[in-house]
Amino acid sequence: MNPRVLQNGRLLPAMEKVLVDEFAAHRLADEPDRAAFLAAHGGEFTALVTSARFGADAAMLAAMPALEAICSFGVGYDTIDIDAARRRGIAVSNTPDVLNDCVADIAFGLLIDVARGLSASDRFVRRGDWLKGAFPLQTRVSGKRLGILGLGRIGQVIAKRAAGFDMEVRYHNRRPVAGAPYAYEATLDGLAQWSDFLVVASAGGSETRHLVSADVIAALGPDGYLINIARGSVIDEAALVDALANKRIAGAGLDVFEDEPKVPAALFALDNVVLLPHIGSGTRETRQAMADLTLANLRSFLAHGTLLTAVA
Repeated sequence: MNPRVLQNGRLLPAMEKVLVDEFAAHRLADEPDRAAFLAAHGGEFTALVTSARFGADAAMLAAMPALEAICSFGVGYDTIDIDAARRRGIAVSNTPDVLNDCVADIAFGLLIDVARGLSASDRFVRRGDWLKGAFPLQTRVSGKRLGILGLGRIGQVIAKRAAGFDMEVRYHNRRPVAGAPYAYEATLDGLAQWSDFLVVASAGGSETRHLVSADVIAALGPDGYLINIARGSVIDEAALVDALANKRIAGAGLDVFEDEPKVPAALFALDNVVLLPHIGSGTRETRQAMADLTLANLRSFLAHGTLLTAVA
């Protein structure tokens, strides 16, 4: 049987065209009853192309008994049932490295925005409040202490950005990173207590769910800022909303949320939080590079049985 490719979730239009023209991929999103389609035809597909947003859960994998490879558009793979894939011997790839710079840029954009009140002061001007008085003084960024939760590929690029602002950097991982030039904090509470700005750059998934707990947020304190460009699940969102509303931390910059695209309504009226619609990798250049790498993984697997950037 010739390999067949299934696409789960919508992707870039140009990428979808390649998937159809080169691989005759079938788009699951076009099916009115996706579960029924998979029940009837899931066994026909050898490869699955998906994204970090849509992933592939246990039910989907169970409905695809001939599946051999999952090529995902995105660096995170917490929406893919990796354990089920490993048990089945299904190879999984993601798109690491090509989005590091853009995500790190967004991290620092959020950090500067919330500390200096850029979005808040823009609203201040638009409301006509400048005519009534000066915008309140904000917080300096340069020379401050930056804590990073997750010194992986993206975390390391964020740390490099910090050098341009003369910031001292420390980090927390499950274990120290060999050769890292930054001080390691053995506990996340300790890192939060030390930090002026705490940036969350860890992986998502069950192992990191609510890792940034109410206690960690409390350790950050009333002068500390929290930045999240990882996954919304890493932070106890209810605890964060409460801390922001009651000013137990100075502010937050959030590109991700627990139940995207739903954002807690309590955040909308707060000027000490900047809210972005998960745009960390959202540039034309980076999304094209992600598409190219996803397609390269698919080509490699179908031609040689190997993935270029395998995660499982």
